[in-house]
Amino acid sequence: MNAEEIARFLRSHPQFFDQHPELLESILVPHPYGGRAIPLAERQAVALRDKARLLEGRLGELIKFGEENDAISEKVHRLAVALVGARDFPALAHSLYFHLREDFAVPHVALRVWGKAVPADFTEAEAVDGAQRQLAATMGAPQCGPAAASPFIPWFREAAEHVRSVALVPLGESVVFGLLARGSSGHGRASGFPAGARLSPCAEAFAQAFPRDARELRPRPGCAVRSSRCSTREFT
Repeated sequence: MNAEEIARFLRSHPQFFDQHPELLESILVPHPYGGRAIPLAERQAVALRDKARLLEGRLGELIKFGEENDAISEKVHRLAVALVGARDFPALAHSLYFHLREDFAVPHVALRVWGKAVPADFTEAEAVDGAQRQLAATMGAPQCGPAAASPFIPWFREAAEHVRSVALVPLGESVVFGLLARGSSGHGRASGFPAGARLSPCAEAFAQAFPRDARELRPRPGCAVRSSRCSTREFT
């Protein structure tokens, strides 16, 4: 009787060790982590402990991912509340930049808007050529890649030389009216903020909060209309 036949016999007769319990103590097998021999029952206990440790590790990972997702959801919620509360375009853009920098540690952000009546003096309203608009319109979803191949790198201006990877998220649903670009000095991640996937809800919140009435885009009296990065205190 060979080993395969013995194994087949034991699988087809699960009551065998119930009928012969003394064999569980008398049959010795090698310890998986040492040279000594241990009873079959102890070997089974070792296997169960190993399996339990593996399951505990997987559970710990799931809990960690859940906590990270909860934290990200809270950050996106704070951003959405700030965008909804913005009363004009300067405050809207300021809220976007502030929360991406402070909550998500995104080092470099560039935003361009077309097809909307953004005041011409704003950086976000600078001209975007037809090829860039067409590229944004055909993305369909966030795009990530190395900075060297991206035509949007000049948007980062003096920071462009430090950008090694970019995430691009088109703004708008049926019609694309802008593009949000995130630059990173690494290759794909910025402080735990994966490119594209988690930037997308931030861009969607910004697009939904964007005023539909062009008159709402005008800065309130007292704001120096040169850049949307001025303090929100100037618009109260």
